[in-house]
Amino acid sequence: MLLPIASTRTVRTTAARLIREHRGGLALVLVLHGLAAVGGLAGPWLIGIVIDGVTTGGLSMTAINVIALVLLAAITAQSLLTRYAQKQSMTLGEWVFAELRAQFMATVARLPLSTVESAGTGDLLSRTTNDVESVAQTVRFGVPRILVASITAVLTIVAAFLVNPAVAVAMFIGTPLLVFSTRWYLRRSGPGYQRQLASYAQLGGIINETVEGVRTIEALSLASAQRRKIDAALGERRASERYTLGLRSWWFPATDISFLFPVVAVLAWGAWLASSGTASIGQVAAVALYAMQLVSPVDELIRWMDEIQVGVTALSRIIGVGDVPPDRTPTGEQPADEHVLADDVRFSYRSGTEVLHGVTLDLAVGERLAIVGPSGSGKSTLARLITGINEPTSGAVTVGGVRLVDLPLEELRRHVALVTQEHHVFVGTIGENLRLAAPGASVYQLERALRVVDAWEWVRRMPHGLDTGVGSGGVVLTPAQAQQIALARLVLLDPHTLVLDEATSLLDPTAARDLERAMSRVLEGRTVIAIAHRLHTAHDADRIAVVGDGQIQELGSHDELVAAGGQYAALWNSWHGSEE
Repeated sequence: MLLPIASTRTVRTTAARLIREHRGGLALVLVLHGLAAVGGLAGPWLIGIVIDGVTTGGLSMTAINVIALVLLAAITAQSLLTRYAQKQSMTLGEWVFAELRAQFMATVARLPLSTVESAGTGDLLSRTTNDVESVAQTVRFGVPRILVASITAVLTIVAAFLVNPAVAVAMFIGTPLLVFSTRWYLRRSGPGYQRQLASYAQLGGIINETVEGVRTIEALSLASAQRRKIDAALGERRASERYTLGLRSWWFPATDISFLFPVVAVLAWGAWLASSGTASIGQVAAVALYAMQLVSPVDELIRWMDEIQVGVTALSRIIGVGDVPPDRTPTGEQPADEHVLADDVRFSYRSGTEVLHGVTLDLAVGERLAIVGPSGSGKSTLARLITGINEPTSGAVTVGGVRLVDLPLEELRRHVALVTQEHHVFVGTIGENLRLAAPGASVYQLERALRVVDAWEWVRRMPHGLDTGVGSGGVVLTPAQAQQIALARLVLLDPHTLVLDEATSLLDPTAARDLERAMSRVLEGRTVIAIAHRLHTAHDADRIAVVGDGQIQELGSHDELVAAGGQYAALWNSWHGSEE
């Protein structure tokens, strides 16, 4: 499933809103570029006056010197105005892009996790990297250059008509070809660039999944199948690139020809008008210079229009993230207590293929439950349902009699929280990373949480303690240290029900056992569900649920299940023997 793409109307609405919010800065940019363009238009007009003056003999050397000084002043003024106008354009572009980026990241942070995982990492990663960069390029450079080119082109045409309207009309001879070719291109380039950006996302997602799952691919001899998927994605990317390149290979030559026609037409038409006395040689020369001068802004306008197409397409993909519907509708009900119940739960990631089949699990408040089973048995899926990330296909998971998906996400996390074997360290200090779970936490509370997970000693030895920068550009934490930070966030979040999905898998067995014992002491009285592949976790639990083929096949205490001689007993005897 791909994330949605915003409609053209939505993109225009967003652009109109940005223009309204930054109309003051935009007006200043337009005025500055307009004045700079006027300074650049003085040259052809003054040259035409000189030509006519020299031809008729009515222009003295003093007048020519004055005109030269005026031309020098105009060029100087144009240079200064252009520099200041470009600076203001870049500043405005940075402000607009910063606002768009902040809004986008806020939207991404609010996305339902179930939707993100259904869409896959490639699509979202492509939107947060390639698409954001395309929008940045457009906002920082494209929009300012489009404004400059548009203003310059309009003023150049106006100046040409002021010199001699009869000669200036010849400047439009290339317009039909330019309009026709551009309309032809724009009708096809939008869908083409959407396909191209989607192919980037698809290829990035497949390569990312291949790198992360390389061991599984090798173990299951899936290399050939994965290679075919990569080749197909590469083929689609190549085909999409060839399509847009083919469009440009027709469009660019057509625009170049449409630029050449006006200059030739002005000279030919102007020569006839000059011979008939309707125009002077100086006027023809001035309009011809304006026609040549018009090539640069129109050419830049056309070239940047291609980049704008990419930017608008990328912007529609970025804005489209905000069109993701919420995966829950809070009803306002409040849980009566902390009792968590999964009642006859069934779940399918795709229609017709059930992952869980009628699972019922009644958790006593304060109970420690361990869930064990082979990979692919449904353990992690059950954990996701118990934490309200996904809604069951049928049945219900409730806390205090209220379905988890009927609670606002912020309130849900105060009741139930999930920590998986995946973790992330954000760019910032260690303290900032911890305060993501509790923004108002004091230094004492941070220290206490780190002590719980046995991380305080190594944090204290960091160059600046809690203020040490980590993540990209900072201190690189080991996987075990990063996971301890993630677990410390959980301690600070302080929900009454905790689901640990192999949360200590990156720690060595001794450290993991010490950590789990420390957490057990602190989490006394809370409901803890531990999904683990190390059976010492199950040994310490009040009850153990053995999951297989999407069902709970055994449920009881460690001693009860060992005495029963079933699947758990076989797992325990095998693991215990290997430990010895």
